[in-house]
Amino acid sequence: MAVPPKFAGHKLEFAPPAATTSSVPRATHTFELYLDYCCPFSARIFNTLTTKVFPAVRENPAWANALTVVFRQQVQPWHPSSTLMHETGLAVQRLAPEKFWAFSGELFAAQKDFFDVSVVNETRNQTYRRLAKVAAKVGVDEEEVYKLLAISEKGGDDGSLNTGNAVTNDLKVITKMNRLVGVHVTPTVVFDGVVQDTSSGWTLEQWKEFFTKNIA
Repeated sequence: MAVPPKFAGHKLEFAPPAATTSSVPRATHTFELYLDYCCPFSARIFNTLTTKVFPAVRENPAWANALTVVFRQQVQPWHPSSTLMHETGLAVQRLAPEKFWAFSGELFAAQKDFFDVSVVNETRNQTYRRLAKVAAKVGVDEEEVYKLLAISEKGGDDGSLNTGNAVTNDLKVITKMNRLVGVHVTPTVVFDGVVQDTSSGWTLEQWKEFFTKNIA
């Protein structure tokens, strides 16, 4: 599935862009990760991939030149904080797309701070404030993030009360896109449009075997 330009920060490529003089566009395999910031198994696979697997990909030119990774934000509604966490990811992606992956690592590392018991006694905007502080750890302006997330205490001019925030429409777009694939479980890996039988518990060697088999 394509990545809209406004969500370009969700993409990770390991090779420099092809020379503009080339008459043949560079074709890559697409490795899509459907992850929920509030899911422990998503945190596990993200950590393995970013700290072990992706460095191995960069060291292998055949893989690096042939692979594009896409982070698909998959909200899991039975984790109420999931929506708020992914809204923050969308805010970071809008303000500083080049820092999206670093932010994701920070948020996964801090995910327990946003589990049910950790947020039950605070307001939604208080949770947003703490999430904005996570974004600040990777150099994204905390106040700018919070402005995109905060819910106004006043209703709309038309009397509406479900006013949302500045990233609500972006959340709707990624949700519509994910529903087209029908992903339910997180994490889910989709390689070249096909759901794969992978596991968050895979080791580096298992991922190397996967790429050796699938990257032509």
